[in-house]
Amino acid sequence: MATIPIIIKHGSKRHEVELDTTSTGETLKYQLFSLTGVEPDRQKVLVKGGQLKDDTPLSSLKAKPGQTFMMMGTPSGGQNVLTKPKEALKFLEDMTAAEVAQQEGATPAGLQNLGNTCYLNSTLQTLRGVPELQAELLKYQPSGQAGQSGLSNLSSFGLGGLDSSNDLAAALRDLFKQMSETQEGVPPFMFLNALRTVFPQFAQQDRNGHGYAQQDAEEAWSQILNQLRVKLTSGQTSFVDKYLAGQFDSVTECDDRAAKTVGEEPNKSSDVFFKLDCHIGKETNHLQDGIMAGLEEQIEKQSPTLDRNALYTKRSRIARLPQYLTVHFVRFFWKRETQKKAKIMRKVTFPAELDVVEFCTDALREKLVPVRDKVREIRKDEIDVERSRKRQRVALERAQRQEKDEAADSENLEPMQKKSAASESKETKDKKKDKDGDAEMEETFKTDAQYEEEKNASIKAAKQELQELIKQNGSGDGGTNQSGLYELRGVITHQGASADSGHYTAYVKKQARKANDSQTGDKRKDDEADGKWWWFNDDKVTEVEAEKIETLSGGGESHSALILLYRAIDLPTLE
Repeated sequence: MATIPIIIKHGSKRHEVELDTTSTGETLKYQLFSLTGVEPDRQKVLVKGGQLKDDTPLSSLKAKPGQTFMMMGTPSGGQNVLTKPKEALKFLEDMTAAEVAQQEGATPAGLQNLGNTCYLNSTLQTLRGVPELQAELLKYQPSGQAGQSGLSNLSSFGLGGLDSSNDLAAALRDLFKQMSETQEGVPPFMFLNALRTVFPQFAQQDRNGHGYAQQDAEEAWSQILNQLRVKLTSGQTSFVDKYLAGQFDSVTECDDRAAKTVGEEPNKSSDVFFKLDCHIGKETNHLQDGIMAGLEEQIEKQSPTLDRNALYTKRSRIARLPQYLTVHFVRFFWKRETQKKAKIMRKVTFPAELDVVEFCTDALREKLVPVRDKVREIRKDEIDVERSRKRQRVALERAQRQEKDEAADSENLEPMQKKSAASESKETKDKKKDKDGDAEMEETFKTDAQYEEEKNASIKAAKQELQELIKQNGSGDGGTNQSGLYELRGVITHQGASADSGHYTAYVKKQARKANDSQTGDKRKDDEADGKWWWFNDDKVTEVEAEKIETLSGGGESHSALILLYRAIDLPTLE
């Protein structure tokens, strides 16, 4: 390996570096990272001809011993310091199947279809996309089993359900544990057995006598959540109520004017909900339209003042927003002619980010709007600063290219041509002076460090204001959404024309790694996992782009969204 001792000047510091002429610019940048703490993608190493690129052969620099090169750039502010690993490096081929499955970015396990069980597989994969639920299940112990051994130890093999065939929470805990230790398709035998024991409807036989019948994923979703609501409790608090349940404040009023004339008062009530229904009518084109329609319900019941049945309208608004919001497209209806649940094929679009403020009570809206607007302000500032920095980079690169071209042209000129060019350059500079003899102001650009300082100052101030708003609205309820903004995390789809047939799959957004300088909410774009989705088609698991989700709005018998799982956006913090 041929090395040449060179000097790298970074700010006021000088670093001695052994330049390996057989390597590339990327290698040199990592050497400088260890010396300066400036990440390679934030470094600008100036060499003859412009800026050092990652793929530039270092031999092409023709560096001489002791030659000095200039480096620009500042650390991102994260803890990116090269240190000795705490654990010995372990190669992939030396890992067990469980260790491989638990590596960041590893393809998750699928679920085998045990005969028309795609409705269950898609439901379970979407629920597994709730990390808080996985953590809560790991702590779960069925009542009366604490300290027991024997059959309960089979949970490590995913068979703990043998001793609790009617305990869905224990069966789900064991299944998720088994899925976390493999990348193969797992057969959910024990959980399916528990589900059919507790809810015999899922053990219904196919009318053609070919095994079990296909079921509705929405019914499976609702029944599983009902069981988890009972099982996963701590004191008086249910996990489902905290993270997945909201509250309606409703007003029910008689439509008959005669009732109002005799003084019948509207009835006010509060109800817990576990999903928002998106009703699909002839005018429904977007998710928000269907949700608003679902918040108004007509009921026929006995009027105490008219002493007869009358029509009532129940208008509901959201008084509490859960951390996770489930939205159900009401696509299936009972068709008498075929004695089946038919499917509404209409295309209904849905957003990657959902704003539900318009569906909330006035009291809740007053709390949400300031937080939501401040989040959007921070996002705009982040985008504006990033655009400015990009313009700076483009301007710098353009100037470097121009300087390089001028230097190359100058090298090819004859002596008399060089003299003429210098004279022309002097004349050009003289023309820039105004009649008073003052030089024309040239456009100047801020350095990266100045932009970093500007970003930290403006965004930090906005985040401080946001934290004050959150404190003012604080209720001690950690399972709520405080901005009214949700990002889409999961989609259960159905393919076919009937709930009793067809095929279900699930799409779950990949968990983005925590970045050092991440932007607000779903606007994070600095992590390669962000924007990618896993498509769970029974035991087949595929990575897909976000654009695929946009095709699931319906409009035919192809895969269309049936259940959406939204998660409250992450609010920016001061850290």
